Amino acid sequence: MRPLSFTHRYEPALTPDQPPLLLLHGTGGDENDLIPAGRMVASGAALLSPRGKVLENGMPRFFRRLAEGVFDEEDVKARANELADFVAEAREAYGLAAPIALGFSNGANIAAAMLVLRPETLAGAVLLRAMVPLSDPPRTDLTGKQVLMLSGAMDPLIPADNSSRLAAQLQGAGAEVKHTILPAGHGLSQQDLSLTQNWFLNL
Repeated sequence: MRPLSFTHRYEPALTPDQPPLLLLHGTGGDENDLIPAGRMVASGAALLSPRGKVLENGMPRFFRRLAEGVFDEEDVKARANELADFVAEAREAYGLAAPIALGFSNGANIAAAMLVLRPETLAGAVLLRAMVPLSDPPRTDLTGKQVLMLSGAMDPLIPADNSSRLAAQLQGAGAEVKHTILPAGHGLSQQDLSLTQNWFLNL
């Protein structure tokens, strides 16, 4: 098999009835970061975990930013399309259905961008500590797509109105969004994992 366009890790499904997970790490993470979380929340699912191609001070990310919380939106668009193309390659190579994205921070933001730019790529998404990736997103139809958003009430990086705006954008496009604000900061908590696990059980 020819090499795919992203450095990645792939773990085959253990049970056939769960949708695959596309694991998208935060800044400074890599393709190994979210494998344990993926196994915890969807124990039998196939796991596809790419490494972001953008380096910020040596730390992998999925797109460039101009400053903390200020995204290079042209790069967001280009990288979201590039990642969507990789997902299509990987689906063909590994025989996968459309995955559900499980993204944290920068990974959640690129997942949100893929939802609005390439909605056919994802069956749904779990967005952990996500922000609005595009200030003026294109009109898109997300009818039937399930999205779980988990935000932190004490998150120093993401203003509460920003995550609420993203939830409203996705709902406005037809997605079924469950947005929960946890008593947490920017880091992931055990509550994030248990809520995500319950959400998967009820899909």
